[in-house]
Amino acid sequence: MRYADTYIGGVGTYLPRTVVSVEKAVAKGWYPAEDAELHNLAGTVVAGDVPAPEMALHAARSAIKRSGRAPGDLDLLLYASTWHQGPDGWPPHSYLQRHLVGGDVLATEIRQGCNGMFIALELAAGHLAAAPGRQAALLVAADNYGTPLMDRWRMGLGYIGGDAAAALVLTKDRGFARLASVCTTTVAGAEELHRGSEPLFPPGVTVGRRMSFAARNEQFRQQVMPKGEATAALFNIQRALMEIVERVLDESGIEARDLTRVAFMNYSEEIVEQRCMAVVDLPMSRSTWDYGRTIGHCGASDQVLSLDHLLTTGQLGPGDHLLMLGTGPGVTVSGAVLEILETPHWA
Repeated sequence: MRYADTYIGGVGTYLPRTVVSVEKAVAKGWYPAEDAELHNLAGTVVAGDVPAPEMALHAARSAIKRSGRAPGDLDLLLYASTWHQGPDGWPPHSYLQRHLVGGDVLATEIRQGCNGMFIALELAAGHLAAAPGRQAALLVAADNYGTPLMDRWRMGLGYIGGDAAAALVLTKDRGFARLASVCTTTVAGAEELHRGSEPLFPPGVTVGRRMSFAARNEQFRQQVMPKGEATAALFNIQRALMEIVERVLDESGIEARDLTRVAFMNYSEEIVEQRCMAVVDLPMSRSTWDYGRTIGHCGASDQVLSLDHLLTTGQLGPGDHLLMLGTGPGVTVSGAVLEILETPHWA
């Protein structure tokens, strides 16, 4: 959808200092040597025992400070996550309400997998547009995968789990970038891809079952694909990616060749090239893969981490356009275009 007068006022990130290389992981037996050769990833960031909500708080504080706003100026807080955040039954956004924005800000958590930030953009833009007095929203994503039921090195095919947090301040006042368009669609026929044959009840975490998208994808391949329906579902995911790209580019009034950079999920070189860059018919040099391969797949934070990296390293400037593209369980497919209006002072 196209949004008028919707801007990015600030970006904040939290990346752990600890980086574990693929070479070390292979030597330790954590990561298969054949995967290291096939996917060409460099390593991942590891947060240790730093809780995800604490990382989110750091990123949120940075985004608000960079935006030049005060926490009391916010009208909405959306917290995106893909993995457990703390005690079950406890909402992680309440941690940010207590320590940063206060209790008068409408707040909720978004569990939309790796596309959580795209959904947050759509919801926040609509919320701000719905009433003249609403001016700014804080969007946060954070995850720490270093838990007993998750193996970051074998989480899924073509990626390694990374721990990080990212935040955006969305505003109706002019910011350094304009949200030109954001769109999402769901390929409902591929829902089983991330469920596999795992029972719906009792939930796996309640009985100590380890989470592995790689295992579920393999179950899907062996048990569902022979039925014939799965092949069409997988084809529809790629078609949905193409359609989302067409929609956000059309709503932004640009063509693919006008894109300065493209931020996809932090996946393997082959996946980024085939699923993303081939769709826009642009070379890998315009992707953010070179950066993403060094930090791992950080849940819903990937594209915002790449945005911050491109800004702080001078790879995006006034007049440039960034396409952010991603997929999540469901299967959801999302895209957004940002137009850079000026170089932010903190960059």
